[in-house]
Amino acid sequence: MVLSVIGIAMAMVQSLPLVSPGMRPITSAYYYALLGTFLAVVFLKMPGNRDKRPLTLWIADWIMAILALVICFYFASIARKIMTAGWSYSAPFWPTVSASILFVLSIEAVRRCAGWILAIVCAVFGLYPMVADSMPGVLWGNQFNWASLVAGHAMGTESIIGIPFRVVADLLIGYIIFGVVLAMLGGGEFFMALALKLLGRTRGGPAKVAIVASSLFGSLSGSVVSNIITTGTFTIPSMKKAGYSPQYASAVEACASTGGTLMPPIMGAAAFLMATFLAVPYGDVIAAAIIPSLLFYAALLLQADCYAAKNNLQGAEEDEIPTGLSVLRQSWIFVLALAVLIYVLLVLRLESYAPWYATGILIVGSLIDPLYRPRVLAVTRIIEESGAALAQLIGILAGVGLVVGALSITGVGSAFARELVQYAHGNVYLLLFYGALTSFVLGMGMTVSACYVFLAIILAPALVQAGLNPMASHLYILYWGMLSYITPPVALAAITAASVGKADAMKTGFTAMRLGVILFILPVFFVLEPALIGQAPAPQVALALLTAGFSVLLLSAGLSGWLYFSGRLNMVERAVVIVAALLSLYPEPLTDIAGVVVAAGVFALHRLRGPATA
Repeated sequence: MVLSVIGIAMAMVQSLPLVSPGMRPITSAYYYALLGTFLAVVFLKMPGNRDKRPLTLWIADWIMAILALVICFYFASIARKIMTAGWSYSAPFWPTVSASILFVLSIEAVRRCAGWILAIVCAVFGLYPMVADSMPGVLWGNQFNWASLVAGHAMGTESIIGIPFRVVADLLIGYIIFGVVLAMLGGGEFFMALALKLLGRTRGGPAKVAIVASSLFGSLSGSVVSNIITTGTFTIPSMKKAGYSPQYASAVEACASTGGTLMPPIMGAAAFLMATFLAVPYGDVIAAAIIPSLLFYAALLLQADCYAAKNNLQGAEEDEIPTGLSVLRQSWIFVLALAVLIYVLLVLRLESYAPWYATGILIVGSLIDPLYRPRVLAVTRIIEESGAALAQLIGILAGVGLVVGALSITGVGSAFARELVQYAHGNVYLLLFYGALTSFVLGMGMTVSACYVFLAIILAPALVQAGLNPMASHLYILYWGMLSYITPPVALAAITAASVGKADAMKTGFTAMRLGVILFILPVFFVLEPALIGQAPAPQVALALLTAGFSVLLLSAGLSGWLYFSGRLNMVERAVVIVAALLSLYPEPLTDIAGVVVAAGVFALHRLRGPATA
């Protein structure tokens, strides 16, 4: 609790105009102090052995926490000397010893926060510069001995406190705290009530409610699993009660929660990292993500509606739908906070201030409103949850920084991108296939942020060098890294939702793959047609949106086996409709026309067989 308060206070002082600039520490000193504070939280909050914690391990946890604090605050106190004396290349004895300990602590923190797989990856890459000159081909790089290696990792600006960590320290802390406060005050319940009021009475209403509620809550919380746990406990039982099978209900929630982290305005940590790598305002990333997000959720809603029509499912029961007055009663605090967040973020372009102001609105409004006052007065729980979320993210990204630093100091990162382009022999489709496969495989063993950082260094430059749009290339990596959340064997979102819905995990995973198939297809097409991410003149964007919307409609019909104003489709008709959808989505006028003609033919033949159905 004490360390969390100190860490959050440091972030507020550094991000907000609370003190004069002369009273703030230099940025690297702030980074070291923040790193030490939350690494200590990792060692105290997340035991090394999750099954049992005997006295010896308890003592070891405290020793590591104290070492993290002492070493990082030592580096913070000499931060200016580290920069001016060039200690990131060669340092005296005691700073080198301290750097060695920090290197080991960073890998242990990753192990506790993300498991053995990512820890091993970070350790292997972190040590790689020591043997880089012995590696073949593109893996050859500059060699470092142990002293220079740990000095570069711990005291350089491209490794442990490199870009991933700096983005968290400078921007992301406020957004994480905003998400925690929003959840604690019942943001998930409000979005559920709002979605129920809007869509609860429509056919298959509970599934549509789950999709809308999870998209709204996920876009602000930025966490897939917490989204499922928060909204899924309401939506999945409601869907099952309406007639949806347990695996279908769980899969709907898994897909909706996964897409929430790609939904503006906040999205996830990777989106902030993307803005930094591309050197563009965060608002540009939001603008690029809007159309793909809307298409994804349109596909989910249409599939849920088609499934309900096909199986004759009704809406939610009347007693489950809240009154408009009760929704309005809950809404003011969340609507006001969201309006402030969007205004400061997108209009004033004050990215680092926006979440703090929005969180302030939530807290002040909760103190005024007796409905929310008991929740906001649970300050200790808010601080504890915020500290745990920040510690987990910082613990992961400190270790991921070792990967980034190793690729940077050896020069392998840039060389790998050039070799990848040459290996693809100028074939953009082959390069996209390599990228998709790599993103998906790494996404199975890493968090989305870690996967994105790794590929933004080695793969995104290759895609850009091949002539693809930079924003589209980075979004492509991000989307494919997310797919492991709904794709077996990992399918973390599907497994979590299945546990809530008491469904078979693998069946839920495969159902989620079918529902979220647009995530597999869409990135390929917006890389080839940047108009789908708004990177084109307005008429071209409008045309791309129109054809993509038509394609999503056809794709939903083909996957669910139900065509609007026509009725059930057999397997052959479903396959033909899916082909028509892909033709319409491909960015060429001839394929758009072909898609319309094929779809019209199926519709006409189907209407000849029987009466139309809504």
